[in-house]
Amino acid sequence: MTDKQYTRSSDGSFHADRQLPVKVEKQEEKVKRDFWKKLKRALSRVPFAEDLIAAYYCAMDSETPTKVRATLLGALAYFILPLDFIPDIILGIGFTDDAAILAAAIATVSSHIKPKHREAAKSALDDEDFSDGPSATA
Repeated sequence: MTDKQYTRSSDGSFHADRQLPVKVEKQEEKVKRDFWKKLKRALSRVPFAEDLIAAYYCAMDSETPTKVRATLLGALAYFILPLDFIPDIILGIGFTDDAAILAAAIATVSSHIKPKHREAAKSALDDEDFSDGPSATA
């Protein structure tokens, strides 16, 4: 049995540290680096932008459980990929596979996407230039 590390939260409670596996950490780095640039290029063609951004904020929230973060980071990484099952440049259907994957991920972890993540998403959409990410954070 391994010993767990515990950290005190801002509210004073303790929780087990949520260390991401190396592969998921790499996905997180890629998502942090490329998410806002891809969203800015695709915003007019992405009808699920608010859900996508709320998922981003949930995935980046250190209070979100590791398995939930990994699920969302996988879906977000798929959105960022330049090549996927249905290329994003195909007008009308290019983002349907991205939407399906994101919808499945959100359905799986919906109870972890908090109002603060949705509020941050709405705020981000109100920001006209978020190529490096909006100033609002969850």
